[in-house]
Amino acid sequence: MVRCFIGLGSNLDDPAGQIRQALAALGNLERSQLGRVSRHYRNPAVGPGDQPDFINAVAELFTDLPAAELLRALQGIETAQGRVRTIRWGARTLDLDMLLYGDTIIDTPELQVPHPRMLERNFVLYPLHDLEPELILPDGSELAAHLRACSSQGLQPV
Repeated sequence: MVRCFIGLGSNLDDPAGQIRQALAALGNLERSQLGRVSRHYRNPAVGPGDQPDFINAVAELFTDLPAAELLRALQGIETAQGRVRTIRWGARTLDLDMLLYGDTIIDTPELQVPHPRMLERNFVLYPLHDLEPELILPDGSELAAHLRACSSQGLQPV
């Protein structure tokens, strides 16, 4: 099984409930097993317009699914929970991002892993660090080094 890290975020329709429901769906995902889950964090929305705050977390997932199949499964969970893709980085019921897929680097039009913006986002780095403080990223860099360069401003554990 490949160890993956999945970023979860929601800022619509009971965000904490959306995260709980998504974790249950990840736990029921075929050929996969849900591992540990980080603390949940509240943070201001990054994106257009005036949006409610997000609730974010990171989940560890062990899977036999190929990365492209896992991506489709994650998008299916988003859709099942009412995700509508209209405005990029707009408000949403659920956002599931494949942050890491083992130590594999993937760069296709459909999927980029490691997630291309994860190192810029405190709401990804802090929960990922909760789970794996000694994590070495596929490029050989240390998660802890990226965390030291990232402000925790606006991020609040829930």
